[in-house]
Amino acid sequence: MDGERSDRFGFAAAHDAPIPYIQRIRDYYVTLGYGAPYEWAHYATVPFQPLKKPLAEARVTLITTAAPYQPDKGDQGPGAPYNSAAKFYKVYAGETAKDHDLRISHVGIDRKHTTAEDSNTWFPLPALRRVAKRGRIGALAPRFFGLPTNRSHRVTLEIDCPEIVARCKEDGVDAALLLPNCPVCHQSASLAARALEAAGIPTVVMGCAKDIVECVGVPRLMFSDFPLGNPAGRPKDPESQAATLEMALRVLETAPAPRTTVQNPIAWSASPAWKLDFQNVAQMSPEEIARRRAEFDKQKAVAKNLREEQGVERAGGAKEKVA
Repeated sequence: MDGERSDRFGFAAAHDAPIPYIQRIRDYYVTLGYGAPYEWAHYATVPFQPLKKPLAEARVTLITTAAPYQPDKGDQGPGAPYNSAAKFYKVYAGETAKDHDLRISHVGIDRKHTTAEDSNTWFPLPALRRVAKRGRIGALAPRFFGLPTNRSHRVTLEIDCPEIVARCKEDGVDAALLLPNCPVCHQSASLAARALEAAGIPTVVMGCAKDIVECVGVPRLMFSDFPLGNPAGRPKDPESQAATLEMALRVLETAPAPRTTVQNPIAWSASPAWKLDFQNVAQMSPEEIARRRAEFDKQKAVAKNLREEQGVERAGGAKEKVA
């Protein structure tokens, strides 16, 4: 009967809605045999800073969770499997006047439905240069910033967010676009957006995990219902990338209050079937679940060694237990 009503009234399929990443991930790790579910950051109140000047006069920066390419860290190219060796755990900066080779093999993107071939879908620096050239924004800030993806709330809130705020203030940033990729990236970017707003810098998060960003609570979200790893548009589709950036700039200008979410009207594909796959244990065999558990344990060990090499520690000196 439900199917008949859907056909009669033109309803969308039941699964053609934003993926519930928080529930999907909780079920996934419980099924893999891990302990208590991860506790996502969640706030009841949200800071909100209107633009202090017209966007055409504003200095804008990008904040990304993508990592600089490291040739000695294994496969990081298009279609690469998850590669924890390519992670970074400290805020970094790059000159916006130069081109950069940033990759997303180090985070949990949707590897079945996107291949990370087109960096413009996660790092729209060339597009932002173009809008600056035509006067849509006043100027690009001299630097963009890389924000670590860290499951540790303490490290993100007490170390990474203050560093991002300090660097943005140093560069005279008037507004920031934050582009997360994986689920935890969306939490990290949302926490950074909150810190920037509290410091007087307006932000817009451009993301694909709506439930995570809204759980944290941000002033502005430009939501694209695309597979993780594509916050800035569809790959090899310059028109969708330009349109997505323009919509994000409009959200930055026109949001009337905190918790403003605008959904990108561009669809990823004609079929919404891709939404059924990401970390969906209902779609996996016992053998696949066992394989994923073994691979995750292997990658955790690699990440642990990398954190120790980079000196990621607790406030009291002990190593921070982050995945």
